[in-house]
Amino acid sequence: MNSNTDFSAVAAASPAVLHTVDGRGVHSLVLNRPATFNALGEEMLTALQVALDAVASDDSSRIVVLSAEGRAFCAGHNLKEMRARPELAYYQKLFAQCSRLMLSMQNLPVPVIARVHGLATAAGCQLVAQSDLAVASTNASFGVNGIDVGLFCATPSVPLVRNMLPKQAMEMLLTGEFISADEARARGLVNRVVAPEALDAEVEELVQAILAKPREAVAMGKAVFYRQRETGVEAAYQLAGQSMAVNMMHPVAQEGVQAFIDKRKPQWPALAP
Repeated sequence: MNSNTDFSAVAAASPAVLHTVDGRGVHSLVLNRPATFNALGEEMLTALQVALDAVASDDSSRIVVLSAEGRAFCAGHNLKEMRARPELAYYQKLFAQCSRLMLSMQNLPVPVIARVHGLATAAGCQLVAQSDLAVASTNASFGVNGIDVGLFCATPSVPLVRNMLPKQAMEMLLTGEFISADEARARGLVNRVVAPEALDAEVEELVQAILAKPREAVAMGKAVFYRQRETGVEAAYQLAGQSMAVNMMHPVAQEGVQAFIDKRKPQWPALAP
């Protein structure tokens, strides 16, 4: 591929993901739906998958930097889209698509660095956890708060529990409470925390350090890192995706999501024991 190729030029005037690559082989993927806080709707998932596939096919690629436009990094799945399609098959397909995306990040032969500012919640926090490295602004916050609308964040729990201690992850998953950037660093979710104005420079420092290493060694090292750590992540994602799809069909999740859309408190349905 040519240096400074603009992959977004062939897309619509306002593509969901802005994709460029510089002469060093550093791919920049920018989530570009600030109006929806870069929620991972179907359009965003598809665009991000296309971009990752392009990186994978580029033999000169060295690094991916994943960032976002607007006030938030990523607010998770698009709940309005999900509520509009209360069908088990649809939810299964959606979470399978998201799981494929996350696995594509892990399977890339180059490191993925998340550049995080603002909110990173649910599947947005999952993006951070699934990245190989993460640099956060001091204004970033992290949560897996699907439980607030009756939907346990099963798929985000897969990389989350592989970043931090189980009880720390479970507390976030069960309470829906957010943690600060400093707490995220202490728990192992991010590598570095800097002031907003220093975020780009800090990411660039990591980029230059990795570029100084042989691409082949980095690729082999990344592959073996995940293989030796465990062998069951695909099975875990399949189980978690099925769990979330079934959960989303449950009346409490349907009500919780609708209440979120309506900006009201959920009225949990009375369920038989």
